[in-house]
Amino acid sequence: MNSQAEGQYPEICSAVGLDCETCTSSTARELAKVCKGLRGKAVGQLFVQIYPNSACAPMHSYFAAQYREASSEPVVEVEPLPVRREVTFARPRTMAAVA
Repeated sequence: MNSQAEGQYPEICSAVGLDCETCTSSTARELAKVCKGLRGKAVGQLFVQIYPNSACAPMHSYFAAQYREASSEPVVEVEPLPVRREVTFARPRTMAAVA
């Protein structure tokens, strides 16, 4: 990361149309999709890895709350595909010609 840009958060985010709530909320929801069942400390550690800039630190508890909320949302069940049955064909009967 550029050390000059490092001190300019969250202004850099605002310049591209991001606000802290939208950014952390969407990231927390995506994390909940791929990493189910994380507990407090693990969520906190991931937050620090995803948002290493100290300007993002105040969003830690919001991120954790959004993760918990997204994790508790019911998963939409997809109707299972019908079971394929094996098709068996009857063996052709042999016929003898009678003369």
